[in-house]
Amino acid sequence: MSAPPASSRPLRVVQVIPALDAGGAERTAVDVAAAVVAAGGQSWIATQGGRLAAEAQSKGATLVIGDFATKNPWRILTNATRLARLVQAEGIDILHARSRAPAWSAWRAARMANCRYVATYHGIYNARNPLKRWYNAIMTRGDAIIANSAFTAAHVSREHHVPLERIDVIPRGIDIDAFTPAHVTAQRIDAIRRQWNLEGTSPVILLPGRLTRWKGQLDFIAALARLPDRNFIAVLAGDAQERDGYLAELRAAIAAAGLEANTRIPGHCSDMPAAFMAADVIVAPSIEPEAFGRVAVEAQAMGKPLVASRLGAQTETVRDGTTGFLFNPGSVDELSAALAKARALTADIRTSMAAAQRSNVLGQYTVVAMCAATLAVYERIGRKG
Repeated sequence: MSAPPASSRPLRVVQVIPALDAGGAERTAVDVAAAVVAAGGQSWIATQGGRLAAEAQSKGATLVIGDFATKNPWRILTNATRLARLVQAEGIDILHARSRAPAWSAWRAARMANCRYVATYHGIYNARNPLKRWYNAIMTRGDAIIANSAFTAAHVSREHHVPLERIDVIPRGIDIDAFTPAHVTAQRIDAIRRQWNLEGTSPVILLPGRLTRWKGQLDFIAALARLPDRNFIAVLAGDAQERDGYLAELRAAIAAAGLEANTRIPGHCSDMPAAFMAADVIVAPSIEPEAFGRVAVEAQAMGKPLVASRLGAQTETVRDGTTGFLFNPGSVDELSAALAKARALTADIRTSMAAAQRSNVLGQYTVVAMCAATLAVYERIGRKG
């Protein structure tokens, strides 16, 4: 019996990503894998594994474990050969790269095995020399280029002289079922409060994100020090980046500002919806552009007053004065003033803003919308050649 036409059989997609930890690219890979399976297709994720690996498998994805983060040319070629064999053995239609290093393996494998190649820009890749720009350009060699925001798309177009019409803008989507206030139990909120040692009734100002310099934690500490009172608890929740001594620098800045009693650094948080509900104000003060910026969207979904830097994709996802407050990055005075404004909102204004925030997210930034747009790209570029 002859094989059915490619267009009539289930779609088969391999996503390639260095690791499956807690970042936006990783979360997107799991969501899209689940969507392919839900649509009747088959999904693989080539990765070294990580926190989200078990969830990916539970949603129907098959893991291909390996060192797909490598930049070693010989290992990249080995990975490409391995992926090409998988394409041939399973009849894979699309190899979808979500980072530069594995993109080289995916692109090479697609050429070896004659299948489609797609790449998604989840970040802003700057190049200080022609060699680095050439290395980054592997993300633009696909049958489709996806950017997670209009800001990212404009960067790609400028950096690599790619016409904007060649780039599909598909914003990151969040799980709206998980990020719904009514779906977060009081027990989960209490667990976060105990974990973070939040006693009493002081308002909680939360800055979620990796403890890395560009996320703006130092400006946040400086802005807190300028508030007129110390009736707050500030939480810096996220994995520490120990390699450059930044965590020690943060602790020193907190001590110098006299904020040790007001500040918590609890590390990674595995229940972000509950974390948002345990907070009164959310802050996203990045000093470098966010390619998308999940925090700003998740905070809006939870109806929490939001303060964010006027930079990168946050200028797309946040409507200043309506769904949050924007300030100019690097301006500690503006950040402090925005924090004071967010803390001072009346209950009625909070309710009105929460409704606008929720509407903004439901209209543009859901997992359902993101996955539908991604699957539409897959179908547009076709099946294995």
